[in-house]
Amino acid sequence: MRRMASFLAGLFAGALVAGVAVLLLTPASGTELRGRLSARLDELIEEGKRAAAARRAELQAQLEAFKRGAPGAEVGISDPSA
Repeated sequence: MRRMASFLAGLFAGALVAGVAVLLLTPASGTELRGRLSARLDELIEEGKRAAAARRAELQAQLEAFKRGAPGAEVGISDPSA
């Protein structure tokens, strides 16, 4: 338990030092930097939503194929006899 607390304290301290270093060494103003970070975060969220929707559609198609008993419905399940 003590090792975990020590690790978490070190992690927090390192993150704090890194954050201060970034703020001091960045060439952009705070407003500009926040705007760029916000835009990048929005892009990442949209990318995640698209990936989730694509995966959901893929899984729904597999579920429907499995319900119909279609060949290849067990995609991703390896055959132990092979």
